[in-house]
Amino acid sequence: MDDDDTERKPSKSSRKRSALEAQKLGERLIALTTAELDSLPLTEPLRDAIDLARRISSHGGLARQRQYIGKLMRSLDTTDIETALATQNRVSLDLARQHKQVEAWRDRLLREGETGLQALAAEHPGLALDDLAPLLDRARNAHAAEALRSRASRELFRALRILLEPHATP
Repeated sequence: MDDDDTERKPSKSSRKRSALEAQKLGERLIALTTAELDSLPLTEPLRDAIDLARRISSHGGLARQRQYIGKLMRSLDTTDIETALATQNRVSLDLARQHKQVEAWRDRLLREGETGLQALAAEHPGLALDDLAPLLDRARNAHAAEALRSRASRELFRALRILLEPHATP
């Protein structure tokens, strides 16, 4: 056996690791929504295999399909797919952070009332808070009926989300 052959050929353990990584990436792709998959740079055979895997209910059949997807992934350069997935994850994290920020403001407004509204106006000076005051009053006054309180709270949340959307801080 030639020394050049052993230097160029990856070890069996290395090949197994890369095959397992490709299969795990394929499993992540199977778990994505259709809209998320549409935004990824996938080849047609890979996309067809992922769509088929999502329809398979048999445990053994799904395991074989995952292995097949891993095989397809090994023949591709997955850096573009991984980059797109990382971008999707960042966007999801940003949306979650923004959602939590709006929830925190809603809770603070419900807790503090007018003081919280003034704090919101001080932190975000460009916001038009005229529509928010009646929603806040309705949400705070709806202590008796749980259904009214939750509805008013949701309305307040929606209004805050619309107001804070362009002013979201990362």
